[in-house]
Amino acid sequence: MDFVLKIEHEEHDFIAACVRQEKWAQKQLYMDHYSTMMGVCLRYAGDPDEALDILHEGFIKVFRNIAKYNSGTSLSAWIRRIMINTSIDYYRKKTRRRTEDVEQAYHISASGADAIGQCSEKEILAAIQKLSPAYRTVFNMYVIEGYSHKEIADRLNISESTSRSNLVKARLKLQVLIQRINIVHE
Repeated sequence: MDFVLKIEHEEHDFIAACVRQEKWAQKQLYMDHYSTMMGVCLRYAGDPDEALDILHEGFIKVFRNIAKYNSGTSLSAWIRRIMINTSIDYYRKKTRRRTEDVEQAYHISASGADAIGQCSEKEILAAIQKLSPAYRTVFNMYVIEGYSHKEIADRLNISESTSRSNLVKARLKLQVLIQRINIVHE
């Protein structure tokens, strides 16, 4: 049975249907946001199966907390924030935190900035997924989501220097992975 929301329906009515746990509304919300949120989860996950686990866990949180959503604000941004937080929680459960030697990371230099232009989106995503969970999470939070090192440190319960170190090391690892991809392209 397909349900279609008419244009006259306001977001408030749709959210109210989700709050009442009406299956058609939950399904519509899931379908409308699946691909975008899967992209968010893929950046944090080690592989597509892990991303799907994070996505489903995130949507469970969305449905449990939909009553807290304020109509009139961006629903997509609200869901995205839940997916990012779910990804971070997933990372926390799966990894042990340890302090990295930041001095070591500062002595390593980066080169070949234009190498990424020769890679496809799939190749870049695959390279990001090859990073360790610690490096991948800090890389995503800093580069993609725009968190500061202080915010990352607070969210992941690590030091700011560990956040900086993990970012430098993530970039270096990505550089190596992307250079390998470019060698294959040549």
